[in-house]
Amino acid sequence: MPSPFPGMDPYLEGPLWSMVHNSLIEELARQLTPRLWPRYKVRPGERVVVAAPDPVESFSAHERLPDVAVFAATTEPRDQSLSHDTSDMLSPLVLELLDEPPTVVETFLEIRATDSSELVTTIEVLSPSNKRGEGAAEYRTKRREVLASRTHFLEIDLLRLGDRFPVAGPLPSLPYFVFLSRCERRPKIEVWPVALDSPLPTVPVPLLPQDTDGQLDLQLALQCVYDLYHYEADIDYTLPPPLPLPNGQAEWSDKLLRESGVR
Repeated sequence: MPSPFPGMDPYLEGPLWSMVHNSLIEELARQLTPRLWPRYKVRPGERVVVAAPDPVESFSAHERLPDVAVFAATTEPRDQSLSHDTSDMLSPLVLELLDEPPTVVETFLEIRATDSSELVTTIEVLSPSNKRGEGAAEYRTKRREVLASRTHFLEIDLLRLGDRFPVAGPLPSLPYFVFLSRCERRPKIEVWPVALDSPLPTVPVPLLPQDTDGQLDLQLALQCVYDLYHYEADIDYTLPPPLPLPNGQAEWSDKLLRESGVR
């Protein structure tokens, strides 16, 4: 069963997103490779980042850990007037660090010239760790490095919560965006705002100056991964999405789901 939404499915913006993200990166690579080969090669890249807990994802009470633990004494109290000889000192407790920041492996795409391996374009599909918490700072540094280079940069933001691409002036009040920074046009940014009731756009993928842009059909890519992995089996459309929709969008979504027969 295809997604009942004409564009981005907000029910994917929760625990499913890590799987959707990885499969979407793979699908974009499959879409681009036959169009760009043999002049260009499309390769996945990886980085390890600190990932704060995602507030969109639910978790059970038993996963919470106490801030303080109380232990029974195993040694009789000592006379404080005794000398601090090391042989008289208590042995320390050996415990594990409670709040060690978790890490995740993030994937992205690089388009390189086949003959020289020159990095031409970087494509990012954002994950929660790119937009919130410590991981967001790491991602901003990565983005600044690319924007300071001669590499084109395409950022696909299909998550409503968290920071957006930094642009001068306000963005439209819409849930999803695609940002394209062509190296020869900086600081100008091309922006595709996407409404909940609209399909995802087909966007250009800039290449070397002598070549015309490639094309990415984002809606086709999302439909392919939704159908291939049958994400409807993991979604209960009778409930609200993991990140609630604003009133107007919630009413539109409810009507759409009822008309689609999944609610």
